[in-house]
Amino acid sequence: MTPTSPTPTTLGTSLSPIPTESLCHQVLASLAQHCIATTSQLRRMLRPDGTRQLLSRVLNKLRSDGFVDFTALPDAGRSRTHAWYLTYEGARLTRDLPVLRGRPPCPITSTTAASLKTPHTRAAVRAHLAFAEDARRLDHEHGPWDWTSEVSHSVGEGERVVADAHVLHRHRERTAAKPPRVRRNRPQHHERGAAGREADHARLFQHETQPVDRRKPAATGAAWLRWYPDLPRVLFVLTGAPRTRLENRMSDPQAMVAHHPLVAAFAGDVRLGAAVLEDLEQAGPSQPVWVPLPGGKPRPWTEL
Repeated sequence: MTPTSPTPTTLGTSLSPIPTESLCHQVLASLAQHCIATTSQLRRMLRPDGTRQLLSRVLNKLRSDGFVDFTALPDAGRSRTHAWYLTYEGARLTRDLPVLRGRPPCPITSTTAASLKTPHTRAAVRAHLAFAEDARRLDHEHGPWDWTSEVSHSVGEGERVVADAHVLHRHRERTAAKPPRVRRNRPQHHERGAAGREADHARLFQHETQPVDRRKPAATGAAWLRWYPDLPRVLFVLTGAPRTRLENRMSDPQAMVAHHPLVAAFAGDVRLGAAVLEDLEQAGPSQPVWVPLPGGKPRPWTEL
């Protein structure tokens, strides 16, 4: 989308009137990291003890300088909710922010593109906030930047497995727990729902690296070891439908574990669980809201 300011100024000069310039950088980095977020989500993520007005002031200043823009979401009985995203100028400014650690920003080309992407992305941010707020309550280590969106890994022949997010979450009272990789299942796309995504991750687990030059000997092995010392938990977070329908959908990946040889082998080595997003928000991810896909009673994600 064309920036609202004809010539966006530099971050240092344009944001000098704002009392906390670091918050401006954090807002830009958060939008680069999550792609889209509402004012309320940004406040809960970055300034949980702050006011909505503080975030609104920063966002409006960034918008007037052409670094961010928003799409309005209908909200029955209330004023419209703004879902914010980076413009190309904003994305350019965030490329060298240290907190992003080389993660590419996510600019949006138009309000139409933003409105199409918002429902999926907004729900992913809701899952992140559930983990972040739960960690804050329990004094665990999980901050705004311990979440990487759209993590992609090759499984050969030009195909890739893409997780909606990778979460880094550490427990203070013991050694670091394996970070969960969070999948969010959109029931309206049931043909590639949790069961299909589960099979994709099983393929990633089985995929082995191949030498670039087959004429020369080279070490091969599990491809995922290039990124992880242990393959993270794989968590499926379901939302966007009535509870009974979401609970029924958990039977699909459970059936894959029971009847698909590749997925069964995967489940023997990797911890798999599914939960309803609204349960994460109401009770917290550390509560027994996760259904183990190999079977068993609901439990916290750390005990899958």
